[in-house]
Amino acid sequence: LGASEARGAGGPLHVSTAPAPEPLCEEAIEAGTGLGWRRTDDLNASDDERIGYAMATIKKGQRFSAARAFLHPAADRPNLTVAVDTVVTRVLAEHGRAVGVQARSKGLEADFRARREVILSAGSIATPKILQLSGIGPAETLKSAGVDVLVDSPHVGGRMREHRCFVVQYRLKDDLGYNKALSTPLRQALSGARYLATRRGPLAAPAFDVIAFFKTRPELARPDAQLLIAPVSLLPDVPGKETGVEREPGVMGLGYILRPTAEGGLHITSADPDAPLTITPNYYGSDHDRTVGTALFRRMRELFETEPIAGRITAETLPGPGVRDDQDIIDAGLDQGRCGYHAIGTCAMGPDEDDVVDGRLRVRGIEGLRVVDCSVMPTMVSGNLNAPIMAMAWRAADLILGTA
Repeated sequence: LGASEARGAGGPLHVSTAPAPEPLCEEAIEAGTGLGWRRTDDLNASDDERIGYAMATIKKGQRFSAARAFLHPAADRPNLTVAVDTVVTRVLAEHGRAVGVQARSKGLEADFRARREVILSAGSIATPKILQLSGIGPAETLKSAGVDVLVDSPHVGGRMREHRCFVVQYRLKDDLGYNKALSTPLRQALSGARYLATRRGPLAAPAFDVIAFFKTRPELARPDAQLLIAPVSLLPDVPGKETGVEREPGVMGLGYILRPTAEGGLHITSADPDAPLTITPNYYGSDHDRTVGTALFRRMRELFETEPIAGRITAETLPGPGVRDDQDIIDAGLDQGRCGYHAIGTCAMGPDEDDVVDGRLRVRGIEGLRVVDCSVMPTMVSGNLNAPIMAMAWRAADLILGTA
């Protein structure tokens, strides 16, 4: 993809779309256009209802990760040390300033001292956990966990929002999609060999091949829901085991509310870093989320009931045709849905003194400490978080260097 009004070209990160379209995906896209959604190669080029192949950080069949784009080119710099298999447990503070972190590696503890600043980038779950273990968080929560209060910051761990995904799966008449290539260890091995030889096949594709943004009500100014489609169907989850692929051909769709309003939270239960967190996601916990959620689920079904993909389908296998009324739909999203891994807001930035970080990502109440991850986002991004957090990190580098 080249440069556009919204995106540059020639930077370190590679973005691509599907090199070899899958027939089932083509039919899903055609069904979307039948619903009035515009087909596009660039899903980020506009804010209308649209559908197209997923834009992915993939180059020549290999994932082009943030590490590959930004970290590996800097690996030989003398001022960079990467410690793997290392877990940060606390921020070290002296006289109101962060001076380093405490970490564990292979059963051993070590302190790492900072000459200038400490920057936490552990994500929306681990970053507030580290702050709370360090004495930065709601005072009563910290006291209950046996942690001395360093900074009473009431919203650390709160204001959490997440994309909870509704899931639909369908059985196909024809042997299309990825199930045949991935449903047994032998088939997985053959697919792996093909991938190594050609950098093609399902292992070269993103997790979901097709993405759509759509409105749950026609009068809306912009889409409020997202749909992801993959030419594969999964076996029921078994706790403690990897998710398997069905032998029979199938297709699946995941859909979620772009900007949920229900807020959850998390807090530590002990001063022990190994103690489990209490996490309350509060999925569909607002009237808005329940109303939009049921509408988007019905819209997902409508796509799979639209030709030409409807002609490929024999039955809905998940959650099943018996799920019809609003409460059943919400229950299916809670019981059989999936987490989007898009948690935000647990260290949200804002202008008020009780907001966790300020506009320059500095943690209030302590010097020399910043947070750079999705936990600082005060509102949910209307889509996936991978690109926005990379952009935030790029901006954060300028803030840290004092050039912005």
